[in-house]
Amino acid sequence: MAYHQRSSSAPSSPRSNKPEVEQQLQSLSTTISSPLATIDTSCDGLRRLEGMYSSIEEMICTPSNQVILCQSLQRKVVEAELGRSVVLLDLCNAMLESFMELKMTVQELLLDLRRGEDACAQVKAYIRLSKKAQKQFKKISKKSVSDKDCRMVMLMAEAREMTISLLESTCRVLSKQVEMPKTFQRSKFMCEEEKLRALESSIGDLEIGVELLYRRLIQNRVSLLNTLSL
Repeated sequence: MAYHQRSSSAPSSPRSNKPEVEQQLQSLSTTISSPLATIDTSCDGLRRLEGMYSSIEEMICTPSNQVILCQSLQRKVVEAELGRSVVLLDLCNAMLESFMELKMTVQELLLDLRRGEDACAQVKAYIRLSKKAQKQFKKISKKSVSDKDCRMVMLMAEAREMTISLLESTCRVLSKQVEMPKTFQRSKFMCEEEKLRALESSIGDLEIGVELLYRRLIQNRVSLLNTLSL
């Protein structure tokens, strides 16, 4: 599965970004809530999120939106969103660390299987790590904004909540990729080499997606800080 690092090109006119971002948010919401979510859909969701944040950044940098965001009433809400953006960055960092640990566990599992050793311990380690990754979302409070806030601020808040939901969904999908058999039979062991190599590759794709999203989130944060300094 190849992960394309570049998002689709942004519209030439920033004004046209708003309805597009709203459509992307709705589409992502449907994807995330689907019981058929897979690693492929998670990778696609991360790519679309990165493109969506690129569109939001263009909107932030337009003079008309900068004037609105710097107004005293909106400024406080924007500053609050800036604070919450740090939570998103920390979450992305934690996810990248989890992906690294999961890849190492899969590689150890591959070695055990190749040597013909009992791999149950590594399967348990994988499941434990995936559950550990899911626990970090319990610490995050999804705070929405008021209907009185401008649409630009509301889009940023909705994008933040969508990002948290997608990352959480990704952890759930990953936790289902390796299962413990009821009885250990090497010839029928569920984690055969081909599936594990595909899983290792998929985790790498997710890692690239989160890394690109992380960089885009930093750029958005810088744009907001620059706007408030005008």
